[in-house]
Amino acid sequence: MEKYQNFINGKWVNPTGDQYYELINPGDCDDKLGEFPLSREEDVNYAAESADRAFATWGKLLPDQRARYIYQFIDLLDRNAQRLGEVLCREQGKTIGESVGEVTRGVKECRYIVGEATRMQGISLPSERPNVTNTVIRVPLGVVAAVTPWNFPILTPIRKIIPALVAGCTVVFKPSYDTPLCGIELTKLIEEAGFPAGTVNLVIGKGSAMGDAISKNPLIRGISFTGSTVVGRRINTLAAEHFAKVQLEMGGKNPALVAGYGNLPFAAAQICAAAFANAGQRCTAISRVIVTEEQAPELERLLCEKVKEYKVGYGMDKSTQIGPVVNAAAGQSIMEYIQSARDEGATIAAGGNRLKGGQYDKGFYIEPTLITHVSPKMKVAVDEIFGPVLVVIRVGNFEEGLSVCNDTQYGLAAAVFTDLNEKIFDFMSGMESGMVHINHGSVSESFMPFGGVKNSGLGTFGIGTTNKDFYTAWKVIYNQYKA
Repeated sequence: MEKYQNFINGKWVNPTGDQYYELINPGDCDDKLGEFPLSREEDVNYAAESADRAFATWGKLLPDQRARYIYQFIDLLDRNAQRLGEVLCREQGKTIGESVGEVTRGVKECRYIVGEATRMQGISLPSERPNVTNTVIRVPLGVVAAVTPWNFPILTPIRKIIPALVAGCTVVFKPSYDTPLCGIELTKLIEEAGFPAGTVNLVIGKGSAMGDAISKNPLIRGISFTGSTVVGRRINTLAAEHFAKVQLEMGGKNPALVAGYGNLPFAAAQICAAAFANAGQRCTAISRVIVTEEQAPELERLLCEKVKEYKVGYGMDKSTQIGPVVNAAAGQSIMEYIQSARDEGATIAAGGNRLKGGQYDKGFYIEPTLITHVSPKMKVAVDEIFGPVLVVIRVGNFEEGLSVCNDTQYGLAAAVFTDLNEKIFDFMSGMESGMVHINHGSVSESFMPFGGVKNSGLGTFGIGTTNKDFYTAWKVIYNQYKA
Protein backbone atom coordinates (compact mmCIF):
# COMPACT_ATOMS: atom_id res chain seq x y z
CA MET A 1 0.00 0.00 0.00
CA GLU A 2 1.11 3.52 -0.72
CA LYS A 3 2.11 5.58 2.30
CA TYR A 4 0.88 9.16 2.09
CA GLN A 5 2.20 12.36 3.69
CA ASN A 6 1.11 15.77 4.90
CA PHE A 7 1.65 18.82 2.67
CA ILE A 8 3.18 21.73 4.58
CA ASN A 9 5.06 24.79 3.31
CA GLY A 10 4.94 23.51 -0.26
CA LYS A 11 6.44 20.07 0.51
CA TRP A 12 5.16 16.57 1.20
CA VAL A 13 6.42 15.63 4.66
CA ASN A 14 6.05 12.75 7.10
CA PRO A 15 4.05 13.39 10.28
CA THR A 16 5.80 13.91 13.60
CA GLY A 17 6.21 10.47 15.15
CA ASP A 18 6.01 8.78 11.72
CA GLN A 19 2.76 6.96 12.59
CA TYR A 20 0.06 5.95 10.09
CA TYR A 21 -3.32 4.24 9.81
CA GLU A 22 -4.90 2.11 7.08
CA LEU A 23 -8.15 2.64 5.20
CA ILE A 24 -10.24 0.32 3.05
CA ASN A 25 -12.88 0.81 0.38
CA PRO A 26 -16.30 0.69 2.17
CA GLY A 27 -17.82 -1.04 -0.85
CA ASP A 28 -15.05 -3.63 -1.21
CA CYS A 29 -13.00 -4.41 1.88
CA ASP A 30 -10.41 -6.22 -0.25
CA ASP A 31 -9.46 -2.87 -1.78
CA LYS A 32 -6.83 -1.24 0.45
CA LEU A 33 -6.64 2.51 -0.06
CA GLY A 34 -3.31 3.21 1.63
CA GLU A 35 -1.63 4.32 4.83
CA PHE A 36 -2.31 7.85 6.06
CA PRO A 37 -0.58 10.13 8.59
CA LEU A 38 -1.54 10.22 12.24
CA SER A 39 -0.49 13.81 12.77
CA ARG A 40 0.11 15.50 16.11
CA GLU A 41 -0.22 18.99 17.52
CA GLU A 42 3.32 19.75 16.32
CA ASP A 43 2.21 19.13 12.72
CA VAL A 44 -0.75 21.48 13.10
CA ASN A 45 1.51 24.15 14.58
CA TYR A 46 4.01 23.74 11.74
CA ALA A 47 1.20 24.10 9.18
CA ALA A 48 -0.19 27.20 10.93
CA GLU A 49 3.26 28.81 11.04
CA SER A 50 3.76 28.10 7.33
CA ALA A 51 0.35 29.57 6.50
CA ASP A 52 1.11 32.63 8.63
CA ARG A 53 4.35 33.29 6.76
CA ALA A 54 2.62 32.82 3.41
CA PHE A 55 -0.17 35.21 4.40
CA ALA A 56 2.32 38.08 4.55
CA THR A 57 2.61 37.81 0.77
CA TRP A 58 -0.63 36.15 -0.39
CA GLY A 59 -2.84 38.60 1.51
CA LYS A 60 -1.21 41.55 -0.30
CA LEU A 61 -1.65 40.25 -3.85
CA LEU A 62 -4.11 42.07 -6.06
CA PRO A 63 -7.43 40.27 -6.51
CA ASP A 64 -6.79 39.38 -10.13
CA GLN A 65 -3.35 38.01 -9.20
CA ARG A 66 -4.92 35.60 -6.72
CA ALA A 67 -7.60 34.74 -9.25
CA ARG A 68 -4.99 33.58 -11.79
CA TYR A 69 -3.83 30.81 -9.47
CA ILE A 70 -7.41 29.81 -8.72
CA TYR A 71 -8.32 29.64 -12.41
CA GLN A 72 -5.40 27.25 -12.90
CA PHE A 73 -6.82 25.06 -10.11
CA ILE A 74 -10.33 25.16 -11.59
CA ASP A 75 -9.01 24.03 -14.97
CA LEU A 76 -7.17 21.11 -13.35
CA LEU A 77 -10.23 20.17 -11.30
CA ASP A 78 -12.39 20.15 -14.41
CA ARG A 79 -9.92 18.04 -16.40
CA ASN A 80 -9.61 15.51 -13.57
CA ALA A 81 -13.33 15.23 -12.73
CA GLN A 82 -13.73 11.60 -13.80
CA ARG A 83 -10.55 10.44 -12.05
CA LEU A 84 -11.39 12.29 -8.84
CA GLY A 85 -14.91 10.86 -8.96
CA GLU A 86 -13.48 7.36 -9.08
CA VAL A 87 -11.23 8.10 -6.10
CA LEU A 88 -14.22 9.48 -4.20
CA CYS A 89 -16.34 6.42 -5.04
CA ARG A 90 -13.63 4.04 -3.77
CA GLU A 91 -12.95 6.01 -0.61
CA GLN A 92 -16.41 7.15 0.52
CA GLY A 93 -18.73 4.68 -1.22
CA LYS A 94 -21.25 6.91 -3.01
CA THR A 95 -22.21 5.97 -6.56
CA ILE A 96 -19.92 6.92 -9.41
CA GLY A 97 -22.60 9.23 -10.80
CA GLU A 98 -22.93 11.09 -7.52
CA SER A 99 -19.15 11.12 -7.11
CA VAL A 100 -18.37 12.69 -10.48
CA GLY A 101 -21.32 15.02 -10.00
CA GLU A 102 -19.80 16.21 -6.73
CA VAL A 103 -16.60 17.19 -8.52
CA THR A 104 -18.37 18.95 -11.39
CA ARG A 105 -20.49 20.88 -8.90
CA GLY A 106 -17.25 21.93 -7.23
CA VAL A 107 -16.03 23.26 -10.58
CA LYS A 108 -19.25 25.26 -10.98
CA GLU A 109 -19.04 26.74 -7.49
CA CYS A 110 -15.36 27.63 -7.98
CA ARG A 111 -16.12 29.48 -11.20
CA TYR A 112 -18.68 31.56 -9.39
CA ILE A 113 -16.75 32.26 -6.21
CA VAL A 114 -13.51 33.29 -7.95
CA GLY A 115 -15.38 36.35 -9.21
CA GLU A 116 -15.81 37.46 -5.59
CA ALA A 117 -12.14 38.48 -5.66
CA THR A 118 -13.19 41.68 -7.41
CA ARG A 119 -16.52 42.04 -5.56
CA MET A 120 -15.21 42.71 -2.04
CA GLN A 121 -17.45 45.74 -1.65
CA GLY A 122 -16.96 48.15 1.19
CA ILE A 123 -18.93 51.14 2.44
CA SER A 124 -18.57 54.87 1.89
CA LEU A 125 -20.44 57.30 4.15
CA PRO A 126 -20.52 61.11 4.29
CA SER A 127 -18.55 62.65 7.12
CA GLU A 128 -19.83 64.88 9.90
CA ARG A 129 -16.74 67.06 9.36
CA PRO A 130 -15.45 69.07 6.39
CA ASN A 131 -12.62 67.67 4.27
CA VAL A 132 -12.96 64.13 5.68
CA THR A 133 -13.91 60.95 3.83
CA ASN A 134 -15.22 57.91 5.68
CA THR A 135 -14.77 54.46 4.18
CA VAL A 136 -15.02 50.89 5.38
CA ILE A 137 -13.01 48.26 3.52
CA ARG A 138 -12.68 44.49 3.71
CA VAL A 139 -9.33 42.93 4.60
CA PRO A 140 -8.39 39.23 4.67
CA LEU A 141 -9.00 37.54 8.02
CA GLY A 142 -5.59 35.81 8.02
CA VAL A 143 -4.86 32.11 8.51
CA VAL A 144 -8.03 30.01 8.48
CA ALA A 145 -8.59 26.31 9.12
CA ALA A 146 -10.84 24.24 6.85
CA VAL A 147 -12.07 21.22 8.83
CA THR A 148 -14.15 19.02 6.55
CA PRO A 149 -16.37 15.91 6.78
CA TRP A 150 -16.28 12.55 5.03
CA ASN A 151 -19.68 12.67 3.30
CA PHE A 152 -18.67 15.31 0.70
CA PRO A 153 -14.86 15.01 0.73
CA ILE A 154 -14.33 16.95 -2.52
CA LEU A 155 -17.09 19.56 -2.51
CA THR A 156 -16.91 20.68 1.12
CA PRO A 157 -13.14 21.37 1.09
CA ILE A 158 -13.60 23.35 -2.14
CA ARG A 159 -16.35 25.39 -0.46
CA LYS A 160 -13.95 26.40 2.28
CA ILE A 161 -10.49 26.56 0.70
CA ILE A 162 -11.32 28.46 -2.49
CA PRO A 163 -13.35 31.29 -0.87
CA ALA A 164 -10.56 31.67 1.69
CA LEU A 165 -7.95 32.04 -1.04
CA VAL A 166 -10.17 34.40 -3.01
CA ALA A 167 -10.42 36.67 0.03
CA GLY A 168 -6.65 36.66 0.56
CA CYS A 169 -6.50 34.18 3.46
CA THR A 170 -4.13 31.23 3.73
CA VAL A 171 -5.31 27.78 4.80
CA VAL A 172 -4.67 24.86 7.14
CA PHE A 173 -6.75 22.03 5.64
CA LYS A 174 -7.76 19.09 7.82
CA PRO A 175 -9.81 16.49 5.89
CA SER A 176 -11.88 13.82 7.60
CA TYR A 177 -10.06 10.88 9.16
CA ASP A 178 -12.29 8.63 7.00
CA THR A 179 -11.63 10.31 3.62
CA PRO A 180 -8.09 11.72 3.52
CA LEU A 181 -7.32 10.46 0.01
CA CYS A 182 -9.75 12.92 -1.58
CA GLY A 183 -8.05 15.68 0.41
CA ILE A 184 -4.65 14.53 -0.85
CA GLU A 185 -5.83 14.52 -4.46
CA LEU A 186 -7.24 18.05 -4.12
CA THR A 187 -3.98 19.23 -2.56
CA LYS A 188 -2.00 17.73 -5.43
CA LEU A 189 -4.03 19.89 -7.82
CA ILE A 190 -3.33 22.95 -5.67
CA GLU A 191 0.37 22.11 -5.82
CA GLU A 192 0.20 21.63 -9.60
CA ALA A 193 -1.59 24.97 -10.00
CA GLY A 194 1.54 26.63 -8.57
CA PHE A 195 0.21 28.33 -5.44
CA PRO A 196 3.03 29.83 -3.34
CA ALA A 197 4.46 27.58 -0.62
CA GLY A 198 2.43 27.67 2.58
CA THR A 199 -0.71 29.08 0.96
CA VAL A 200 -2.56 25.79 1.50
CA ASN A 201 -1.28 23.22 4.02
CA LEU A 202 -2.70 19.72 4.48
CA VAL A 203 -2.58 17.86 7.81
CA ILE A 204 -4.19 14.44 8.25
CA GLY A 205 -5.13 12.60 11.41
CA LYS A 206 -7.74 11.91 14.06
CA GLY A 207 -10.20 14.71 14.66
CA SER A 208 -10.09 14.22 18.42
CA ALA A 209 -6.41 15.15 18.55
CA MET A 210 -6.13 17.60 15.68
CA GLY A 211 -9.39 19.47 16.24
CA ASP A 212 -8.19 20.68 19.61
CA ALA A 213 -4.80 21.64 18.23
CA ILE A 214 -6.40 23.66 15.43
CA SER A 215 -8.93 25.33 17.72
CA LYS A 216 -6.30 26.38 20.27
CA ASN A 217 -3.66 27.69 17.87
CA PRO A 218 -3.54 31.51 18.15
CA LEU A 219 -2.21 31.91 14.59
CA ILE A 220 -5.47 30.51 13.20
CA ARG A 221 -7.87 33.45 13.07
CA GLY A 222 -10.87 31.58 11.68
CA ILE A 223 -12.18 28.01 11.67
CA SER A 224 -14.68 26.81 9.07
CA PHE A 225 -16.04 23.45 10.22
CA THR A 226 -18.61 21.01 8.86
CA GLY A 227 -19.49 18.03 11.02
CA SER A 228 -21.32 16.96 14.14
CA THR A 229 -22.84 19.34 16.66
CA VAL A 230 -20.80 17.77 19.47
CA VAL A 231 -17.51 18.52 17.72
CA GLY A 232 -18.67 21.96 16.58
CA ARG A 233 -19.47 22.91 20.16
CA ARG A 234 -15.97 21.84 21.25
CA ILE A 235 -14.34 23.88 18.47
CA ASN A 236 -16.36 26.94 19.38
CA THR A 237 -15.43 26.67 23.05
CA LEU A 238 -11.69 26.38 22.38
CA ALA A 239 -11.63 29.01 19.62
CA ALA A 240 -13.34 31.50 21.92
CA GLU A 241 -10.31 31.46 24.21
CA HIS A 242 -8.35 33.45 21.63
CA PHE A 243 -11.37 35.05 19.91
CA ALA A 244 -11.01 33.14 16.65
CA LYS A 245 -13.93 33.48 14.28
CA VAL A 246 -16.00 30.33 13.63
CA GLN A 247 -18.23 29.17 10.81
CA LEU A 248 -19.98 26.00 11.96
CA GLU A 249 -22.27 23.88 9.79
CA MET A 250 -23.44 20.97 11.92
CA GLY A 251 -26.14 18.33 12.27
CA GLY A 252 -29.71 18.20 11.05
CA LYS A 253 -32.96 16.27 11.56
CA ASN A 254 -34.71 17.71 8.57
CA PRO A 255 -38.50 17.45 8.20
CA ALA A 256 -40.82 17.35 5.21
CA LEU A 257 -44.32 18.44 6.18
CA VAL A 258 -47.10 17.19 3.89
CA ALA A 259 -50.55 18.74 4.35
CA GLY A 260 -53.24 19.56 1.80
CA TYR A 261 -51.07 18.59 -1.17
CA GLY A 262 -52.64 17.28 -4.37
CA ASN A 263 -49.68 15.57 -6.03
CA LEU A 264 -48.57 12.91 -3.56
CA PRO A 265 -46.61 10.84 -6.13
CA PHE A 266 -44.43 13.90 -6.80
CA ALA A 267 -44.01 14.52 -3.06
CA ALA A 268 -42.97 10.89 -2.49
CA ALA A 269 -40.42 11.04 -5.30
CA GLN A 270 -38.96 14.31 -4.04
CA ILE A 271 -38.81 13.12 -0.43
CA CYS A 272 -37.12 9.82 -1.30
CA ALA A 273 -34.56 11.54 -3.53
CA ALA A 274 -33.70 13.89 -0.67
CA ALA A 275 -33.69 11.09 1.91
CA PHE A 276 -31.60 8.42 0.19
CA ALA A 277 -29.03 10.25 -1.95
CA ASN A 278 -25.51 9.36 -0.74
CA ALA A 279 -27.14 6.55 1.30
CA GLY A 280 -28.79 9.20 3.48
CA GLN A 281 -25.41 10.48 4.63
CA ARG A 282 -26.14 14.17 4.07
CA CYS A 283 -26.67 16.85 6.68
CA THR A 284 -29.59 18.18 4.60
CA ALA A 285 -31.19 14.77 3.98
CA ILE A 286 -34.90 14.61 4.75
CA SER A 287 -35.16 12.15 7.62
CA ARG A 288 -38.64 12.90 9.01
CA VAL A 289 -41.89 12.95 7.04
CA ILE A 290 -44.64 14.69 9.01
CA VAL A 291 -48.01 14.14 7.34
CA THR A 292 -51.64 14.76 8.22
CA GLU A 293 -53.75 11.70 9.05
CA GLU A 294 -55.94 12.15 5.97
CA GLN A 295 -53.01 11.97 3.56
CA ALA A 296 -50.81 9.55 5.52
CA PRO A 297 -52.05 6.16 4.18
CA GLU A 298 -51.58 7.10 0.53
CA LEU A 299 -48.25 8.83 1.08
CA GLU A 300 -46.90 5.92 3.11
CA ARG A 301 -47.94 3.52 0.34
CA LEU A 302 -46.15 5.62 -2.29
CA LEU A 303 -43.03 6.02 -0.15
CA CYS A 304 -42.92 2.28 0.49
CA GLU A 305 -43.14 1.52 -3.23
CA LYS A 306 -40.39 3.99 -4.00
CA VAL A 307 -38.06 2.70 -1.29
CA LYS A 308 -38.41 -0.89 -2.52
CA GLU A 309 -37.40 0.16 -6.05
CA TYR A 310 -33.89 1.29 -5.12
CA LYS A 311 -30.97 -0.86 -6.20
CA VAL A 312 -28.23 -1.06 -3.57
CA GLY A 313 -24.76 -2.03 -4.75
CA TYR A 314 -21.14 -1.20 -5.36
CA GLY A 315 -20.68 2.44 -6.30
CA MET A 316 -18.66 1.76 -9.47
CA ASP A 317 -21.60 -0.20 -10.95
CA LYS A 318 -23.45 2.39 -13.02
CA SER A 319 -26.79 0.73 -12.28
CA THR A 320 -26.35 1.21 -8.52
CA GLN A 321 -28.63 3.83 -6.97
CA ILE A 322 -27.50 3.57 -3.34
CA GLY A 323 -23.97 2.62 -2.32
CA PRO A 324 -22.57 1.39 1.00
CA VAL A 325 -22.35 3.45 4.17
CA VAL A 326 -18.93 4.84 4.99
CA ASN A 327 -17.61 2.23 7.44
CA ALA A 328 -18.47 -0.62 9.81
CA ALA A 329 -19.10 1.67 12.79
CA ALA A 330 -21.62 3.72 10.80
CA GLY A 331 -23.37 0.54 9.68
CA GLN A 332 -23.61 -0.77 13.23
CA SER A 333 -25.00 2.53 14.51
CA ILE A 334 -27.68 2.64 11.80
CA MET A 335 -28.77 -0.93 12.53
CA GLU A 336 -29.03 -0.09 16.24
CA TYR A 337 -31.36 2.80 15.41
CA ILE A 338 -33.56 0.52 13.30
CA GLN A 339 -33.72 -1.99 16.15
CA SER A 340 -34.62 0.79 18.60
CA ALA A 341 -37.60 1.66 16.39
CA ARG A 342 -38.79 -1.95 16.58
CA ASP A 343 -38.32 -1.97 20.34
CA GLU A 344 -40.35 1.25 20.73
CA GLY A 345 -43.26 -0.10 18.71
CA ALA A 346 -42.75 1.45 15.29
CA THR A 347 -43.29 -0.48 12.04
CA ILE A 348 -40.48 -1.29 9.58
CA ALA A 349 -42.53 -0.76 6.43
CA ALA A 350 -39.64 -1.40 4.02
CA GLY A 351 -36.01 -2.45 4.32
CA GLY A 352 -34.45 -2.57 7.74
CA ASN A 353 -31.72 -5.14 7.08
CA ARG A 354 -27.98 -5.39 6.57
CA LEU A 355 -27.54 -6.86 3.09
CA LYS A 356 -25.59 -10.10 2.78
CA GLY A 357 -24.20 -12.38 0.09
CA GLY A 358 -21.79 -11.79 -2.81
CA GLN A 359 -20.56 -8.21 -3.09
CA TYR A 360 -22.57 -7.27 -0.01
CA ASP A 361 -20.28 -9.37 2.19
CA LYS A 362 -17.33 -7.23 1.07
CA GLY A 363 -18.74 -3.91 2.25
CA PHE A 364 -21.15 -2.06 4.50
CA TYR A 365 -24.49 -2.27 2.71
CA ILE A 366 -27.82 -1.44 4.35
CA GLU A 367 -31.27 -1.54 2.77
CA PRO A 368 -33.02 1.81 2.38
CA THR A 369 -35.49 1.77 5.24
CA LEU A 370 -38.94 3.29 5.79
CA ILE A 371 -40.31 3.34 9.34
CA THR A 372 -43.96 4.19 10.02
CA HIS A 373 -46.10 4.59 13.15
CA VAL A 374 -43.36 6.71 14.66
CA SER A 375 -44.09 9.11 17.52
CA PRO A 376 -42.23 12.44 17.81
CA LYS A 377 -40.25 11.37 20.90
CA MET A 378 -38.91 8.06 19.58
CA LYS A 379 -35.16 7.83 19.21
CA VAL A 380 -35.37 7.58 15.40
CA ALA A 381 -37.49 10.76 15.35
CA VAL A 382 -35.08 12.75 17.51
CA ASP A 383 -31.50 11.70 16.69
CA GLU A 384 -29.59 12.34 13.50
CA ILE A 385 -29.15 8.78 12.15
CA PHE A 386 -27.04 9.73 9.11
CA GLY A 387 -27.99 6.74 7.02
CA PRO A 388 -30.65 5.44 4.60
CA VAL A 389 -33.52 5.65 7.10
CA LEU A 390 -36.72 7.68 6.70
CA VAL A 391 -39.43 7.89 9.39
CA VAL A 392 -43.07 8.91 9.08
CA ILE A 393 -44.93 10.77 11.84
CA ARG A 394 -48.69 11.34 11.58
CA VAL A 395 -50.30 14.56 12.85
CA GLY A 396 -53.83 15.92 13.06
CA ASN A 397 -53.35 19.15 11.10
CA PHE A 398 -50.85 21.60 9.62
CA GLU A 399 -50.37 23.52 12.86
CA GLU A 400 -49.53 20.37 14.81
CA GLY A 401 -47.20 19.34 11.99
CA LEU A 402 -45.28 22.62 12.12
CA SER A 403 -44.92 22.23 15.88
CA VAL A 404 -43.48 18.73 15.41
CA CYS A 405 -41.12 20.04 12.71
CA ASN A 406 -39.70 22.55 15.19
CA ASP A 407 -39.53 20.11 18.12
CA THR A 408 -35.84 19.33 17.64
CA GLN A 409 -32.47 20.71 18.65
CA TYR A 410 -31.61 21.14 14.97
CA GLY A 411 -32.56 23.77 12.39
CA LEU A 412 -30.76 23.16 9.11
CA ALA A 413 -33.22 22.46 6.28
CA ALA A 414 -36.97 21.83 6.00
CA ALA A 415 -39.48 21.16 3.24
CA VAL A 416 -43.24 21.61 2.96
CA PHE A 417 -45.62 20.12 0.40
CA THR A 418 -48.95 21.95 0.32
CA ASP A 419 -51.30 23.66 -2.12
CA LEU A 420 -52.55 26.05 0.57
CA ASN A 421 -50.95 29.45 -0.02
CA GLU A 422 -51.58 30.72 3.49
CA LYS A 423 -49.89 27.63 4.93
CA ILE A 424 -46.83 28.23 2.74
CA PHE A 425 -46.40 31.64 4.34
CA ASP A 426 -46.94 30.17 7.81
CA PHE A 427 -44.25 27.59 7.13
CA MET A 428 -41.80 30.13 5.71
CA SER A 429 -42.18 32.40 8.73
CA GLY A 430 -42.67 29.80 11.44
CA MET A 431 -40.17 27.10 10.50
CA GLU A 432 -37.02 27.27 12.64
CA SER A 433 -34.42 26.37 10.02
CA GLY A 434 -31.76 28.10 7.99
CA MET A 435 -33.13 26.83 4.67
CA VAL A 436 -36.75 26.28 3.60
CA HIS A 437 -37.89 24.32 0.53
CA ILE A 438 -41.43 24.72 -0.80
CA ASN A 439 -42.98 21.86 -2.77
CA HIS A 440 -39.66 20.15 -3.50
CA GLY A 441 -36.98 18.18 -1.67
CA SER A 442 -34.07 19.61 0.30
CA VAL A 443 -31.72 20.15 -2.65
CA SER A 444 -29.54 23.25 -2.31
CA GLU A 445 -28.13 25.22 -5.23
CA SER A 446 -24.57 26.15 -6.06
CA PHE A 447 -24.67 29.90 -5.40
CA MET A 448 -27.22 30.20 -2.59
CA PRO A 449 -26.13 30.76 1.03
CA PHE A 450 -26.02 27.53 3.04
CA GLY A 451 -26.37 27.18 6.80
CA GLY A 452 -28.55 26.51 9.80
CA VAL A 453 -29.82 27.82 13.12
CA LYS A 454 -30.18 26.37 16.63
CA ASN A 455 -27.74 23.45 17.02
CA SER A 456 -27.24 23.18 13.26
CA GLY A 457 -25.13 26.26 12.67
CA LEU A 458 -23.23 29.20 14.02
CA GLY A 459 -21.62 32.10 12.20
CA THR A 460 -21.82 33.26 8.62
CA PHE A 461 -23.61 31.04 6.09
CA GLY A 462 -21.32 29.38 3.57
CA ILE A 463 -21.44 29.31 -0.26
CA GLY A 464 -22.29 32.27 -2.46
CA THR A 465 -21.88 35.91 -1.52
CA THR A 466 -22.16 35.40 2.24
CA ASN A 467 -18.80 33.62 2.39
CA LYS A 468 -16.83 36.84 2.28
CA ASP A 469 -18.41 37.91 5.55
CA PHE A 470 -16.51 35.08 7.23
CA TYR A 471 -13.17 35.27 5.40
CA THR A 472 -12.78 39.03 5.69
CA ALA A 473 -12.76 41.59 8.50
CA TRP A 474 -13.83 45.22 8.39
CA LYS A 475 -11.37 48.08 8.59
CA VAL A 476 -12.73 51.60 9.13
CA ILE A 477 -10.75 54.50 7.61
CA TYR A 478 -11.12 58.23 8.34
CA ASN A 479 -9.14 60.35 5.90
CA GLN A 480 -8.77 64.11 6.36
CA TYR A 481 -7.46 65.20 2.99
CA LYS A 482 -7.13 68.91 3.71
CA ALA A 483 -6.34 70.77 6.95
